[in-house]
Amino acid sequence: MLNVLYEDNHLLVINKACGVLVQGDDTGDKPLAEICKDYIKEKYQKPGEVFLGVVHRLDRPVSGVVVFARTSKALERMNELFRNKETKKTYLAIVSSRPPKDNDTLIHWLEKDEKKNKTTAYIRESPKGQRSELSYKLVGQASGKFLLEVSPVTGRPHQIRVQLASIGCVILGDLKYGASSPLPNASIALHSRQLEFVHPVKKEKTVIVANIPSTSHWKIFPFLFQE
Repeated sequence: MLNVLYEDNHLLVINKACGVLVQGDDTGDKPLAEICKDYIKEKYQKPGEVFLGVVHRLDRPVSGVVVFARTSKALERMNELFRNKETKKTYLAIVSSRPPKDNDTLIHWLEKDEKKNKTTAYIRESPKGQRSELSYKLVGQASGKFLLEVSPVTGRPHQIRVQLASIGCVILGDLKYGASSPLPNASIALHSRQLEFVHPVKKEKTVIVANIPSTSHWKIFPFLFQE
């Protein structure tokens, strides 16, 4: 069942569940993009092929806001907003250790090994590395776990996961980057909570908020579920 956060003639925004692919891969599992095409085809009784452009992606074990474009014009303009860093992304992450500072800006150069599907962070500029920046602040602490609000400036593969791990703050369940044990349903405690942007056609400020998954590791922070 799709959790639709926003929908008009130009955009479709979904609260993606963890474990769902955004685009197809070698597993052959049906990706969110195809599920959304089926949804549009059925709801609007559209004949033939449905256009749906993938604006950005979330890793499979991550939940939260994902934006699709329903027209080529909306796709082009949304791509431009992301490319020019004219969107504001806010994530929540639960980590296993308290960060060195309660709030900070992290800058690394990230290199991704495509074969291993794993990214390495370097604190100094590297020849193949992409400059990557995020800021975080500590917003909660419970049961020996720490809740961070993370605002990435760039959008590199695995960026939040590897940058937090590089300061000793491994995201719960993220075995790839050093977690000691998995979470149920192979998720990690990283959620794309909010996305702000100017609508590509209506030119209105648009703020999309995705509810937190109701799993046990998030529930240790009950304030996240208050209206």
